[in-house]
Amino acid sequence: MSKRDYYEVLGVNKNATDAELKKAYREKALKYHPDRNPGNKEAEEKFKEAAEAYEVLSHADKRRRYDQFGHEGMRGDGGAGFGMNMEDIFRHFGDIFGDFGGDFGSFGNFGGFGSSFGGSRQKQRRVVRGSNLRIKIKLNLEEIDNGAEKKVKVKKYIACPECDGTGAKKGSSFETCTTCNGTGQVTRVTNTFLGQMQTASTCPHCNGTGRVITNKCPVCYGDGIIKGEEIIDINIPAGVEEGMQLSVSGKGNAGAHNGISGDLIVIVQEIEDTYLKRDGKNLLYEHFISIPEAISGTVISVPIIGGKAKIKIEQGTQPGKVLRLRGKGLPGLNSYSKGDILVNINVWIPQNLSKEEKNIIKDFQSSPNFKPNPSLKDKNLFSRMRNYFYQ
Repeated sequence: MSKRDYYEVLGVNKNATDAELKKAYREKALKYHPDRNPGNKEAEEKFKEAAEAYEVLSHADKRRRYDQFGHEGMRGDGGAGFGMNMEDIFRHFGDIFGDFGGDFGSFGNFGGFGSSFGGSRQKQRRVVRGSNLRIKIKLNLEEIDNGAEKKVKVKKYIACPECDGTGAKKGSSFETCTTCNGTGQVTRVTNTFLGQMQTASTCPHCNGTGRVITNKCPVCYGDGIIKGEEIIDINIPAGVEEGMQLSVSGKGNAGAHNGISGDLIVIVQEIEDTYLKRDGKNLLYEHFISIPEAISGTVISVPIIGGKAKIKIEQGTQPGKVLRLRGKGLPGLNSYSKGDILVNINVWIPQNLSKEEKNIIKDFQSSPNFKPNPSLKDKNLFSRMRNYFYQ
């Protein structure tokens, strides 16, 4: 654990009252709670650090020793910051949140830690949560543009239909675990030179459920789950991108003994389009025209999502000219605006000419209209860069 000053950890001065300490710890615990910061190791460490600080400063004797000797005075002491796990912290300090009901009312049971703030924590049984599942879904540009509804068959753990997920054979009953007396936790007391240290952990006999099965289900062998499959409806919003992850709550593996199901994580994969290349909300398209078309102008057909569009090519169009079809690109996620289709015009230079064609080209070379204009070239280059980079 961190060796920062405990008063600094809680954000109070050394003259803080018990009420001020409790309020400060409650605010820190709420801010860094694991359920509010899933997977955030830094937040978890700060949560434990705050528990360690409060465990010392809320105890008169420990606070006196800490004020006199600092962290050295805590060596060998037991408490929230000295070897207790998350479950121990919730059970040890959960009651301080009961006084503040309102903003903790929505939390109920905090994850699978077996703690209920403001409730009867000692009899709260552990609820097993099933693991998450991950699948990949491929989408083409039209599906990304409009959003999509997909049905997927997922192989997963499901609640055992024979015992309805309880793990017990039909007609049999459950008994209170004699090891933990139905609490789902066992307490261990260790004697140290500073006194007794009490720690608690999940009961190994009932796995935290507080009860044992007298006769196990013959299908799931007491687990309450079996291998199966489920057809799941997935709604994909418009504007998703490659690698984006969507979560379908409760559609992962079922939890043992009627526990909480995990989530289904959907990973988006884009199917590469034959003609259009994605660049954020914009789509890029490369089109070649002939030299006569570049000189005289023409009308070309450009692929767009779900169809085609016609664009007029002005006479004298230079290679590298970028034309824009506004609003024909893709939407942003949770956005009403759409990107554009950017059409890059290239002029196709023939590689094999007949003798007659070569003579015609030579006649053109003598005309001043076929001499390159460097200043015009530079102007077009700047225009193309500006159109592309300052969309």
